[in-house]
Amino acid sequence: MTVEPLGDAGVLRIQPSVFGDARGWFFEAMHQARYAAHGIGPLVQCNVSTSVRGVVRGLHYQNPHPMGKLVGVVSGVVRDVAVDIRRGSPTFGQWWAEELSAENHWQLWIPRGFAHGFEVLSDEAVFLYFCDEGYVPEADRAIRFDDPDLGVTWQTKEPVLSAKDQAALGLAHQTNLPVY
Repeated sequence: MTVEPLGDAGVLRIQPSVFGDARGWFFEAMHQARYAAHGIGPLVQCNVSTSVRGVVRGLHYQNPHPMGKLVGVVSGVVRDVAVDIRRGSPTFGQWWAEELSAENHWQLWIPRGFAHGFEVLSDEAVFLYFCDEGYVPEADRAIRFDDPDLGVTWQTKEPVLSAKDQAALGLAHQTNLPVY
């Protein structure tokens, strides 16, 4: 397993060791001791979602009860985005994006205090989230994916959004952000 920091804010790109032969491939999507050695976890919840091409999910976060996420793709291709929304952080408002796919097997660690989103670049994608905090509905928050103050560049020109994401406000209008 190779772990590479993406800047100094705590976002990590993880390249698991993949073992393959004519039958297919295998890798450990999460191994507590190996991931803990890089400051990840403990992980307490696992979620799976499917989405079709053009779907943009996010930018989502929880506060209180911030959630760190280890994310990856089981099938398809997504462009995954993490945004530092911790008030007082030296990287507040900065974002990182990586293409995650079933082909490259990459994962991202998105620390607590970051908003998270992704766009689907393939016909369909199956997305996997390991979380270090359980989902708390009353703590669920969303930031507008195309907030001009953030300047996240998206490849999807006509995104398919949930009602929650359509109604989301920009970062400047968030009243309950985590603190660094």
